[in-house]
Amino acid sequence: MLVLAATPIGRVADAPPRLADELATADVVAAEDTRRLKRLTNDLGVTVTGRVVSYFEGNESARTPVLLEALLAGQRVLLVTDAGMPSVSDPGYRLVAAAVAADVLVTAVPGPSAVLTALAVSGLPVDRFCFEGFLPRKAGERARRLDALAGEERTMVFFEAPHRTEVALRAMAEAWGGDRAAAVCRELTKTHEEVRRGPLADLVAWAAEGIRGEVTIVVEGTSGPVVSTDETSLRAAVQEREDRGMSRKESIVEVAKLAGVPKREVYNLVHGA
Repeated sequence: MLVLAATPIGRVADAPPRLADELATADVVAAEDTRRLKRLTNDLGVTVTGRVVSYFEGNESARTPVLLEALLAGQRVLLVTDAGMPSVSDPGYRLVAAAVAADVLVTAVPGPSAVLTALAVSGLPVDRFCFEGFLPRKAGERARRLDALAGEERTMVFFEAPHRTEVALRAMAEAWGGDRAAAVCRELTKTHEEVRRGPLADLVAWAAEGIRGEVTIVVEGTSGPVVSTDETSLRAAVQEREDRGMSRKESIVEVAKLAGVPKREVYNLVHGA
């Protein structure tokens, strides 16, 4: 059996009760960082009796077949990452996919999650949401990702590095407007936890002063079409995307989606039909 176990995102007291039992009884413990695993087990007062192996982004591809072999041999493999649930912007997906393909039972020890914690305390709508992970580091790729999300009606949750938070918020404000409501959640569940809420423009100014710690950003979805439906605006929106390197076909599809009009209508306007 493969067991995915959530670990504390801050306070060790938030560890799910089952975590200690799983750590003590697993045949193999695969950890994103074995040093952090050692600190965790010390804090929990747990002795790991099974084999401990590292499982992180750099060796995930090579280590997955080894762990799958252990699973097929009947061993109980426990996967933990530095914080939160494995495979959610952390190592784990490859192993889960391999285990499922091999008909190995996969289960989880539910527990702390920065995604759900930030969403819950953000003050933004929680009935429908999507998790977008980390934005691309390169400006062009980041802008294209945000453009693709311009019509997203669900509340969006992002992870971000503290030194890139201002850049990410500024890019969001440029793509979606500075008045879009958002929340920056910093150091969740830790001693210096902080949740800053407000329009994106205000959060950009706040982040410019510098941010430390783990950051999760929650942004309100759009409440309606983000591209005007008059002919001039539709043509201009398509041209703007072509100027940024998108193909005409891709530009037409995206603008039609954002404006909430049929693709044929935008196509005819652009081609003068």
